[in-house]
Amino acid sequence: MPALMKFLHIVAAIVWLGGISFMLLAMRPAAAALAPPQRLPLIALALGKFFTLVWLAIGLLLLTGLAMLLGVGMKNAPAGWHLMFGIGLLMFALFGHLYFGAFRRLKQAVAATDWPEGGRRVGQIATLSGLNLALGGLALAAVIFLV
Repeated sequence: MPALMKFLHIVAAIVWLGGISFMLLAMRPAAAALAPPQRLPLIALALGKFFTLVWLAIGLLLLTGLAMLLGVGMKNAPAGWHLMFGIGLLMFALFGHLYFGAFRRLKQAVAATDWPEGGRRVGQIATLSGLNLALGGLALAAVIFLV
């Protein structure tokens, strides 16, 4: 069972961090070649589909992470596990802010064809996603180097 929990935890992290990397480093730059009336609905649609996966990944990360922590006992868990858990909670909160704030406003801007506002929201989403990507890297480093 511990191996299954670890496997599912890693898969969920790969989906989330890999998706952020794809959106920031491939999708957004490629979509920049399109005019705002084409670019912003495309980005909003792609983010909507990706964010569904992120919600699933968050649930899986919480369930598997807690199962592994409680399986060894909180006081027996390595420091890196505790740090990863704390960083993960921060990442979840940041994603909630991104999803219920900037992403909701992006969808509203697209529906209203308010392209300048939509562009601002895409920029805000990119900034928050970049921060979450960096935090994900820190969480990985914590669990690898602080065992």
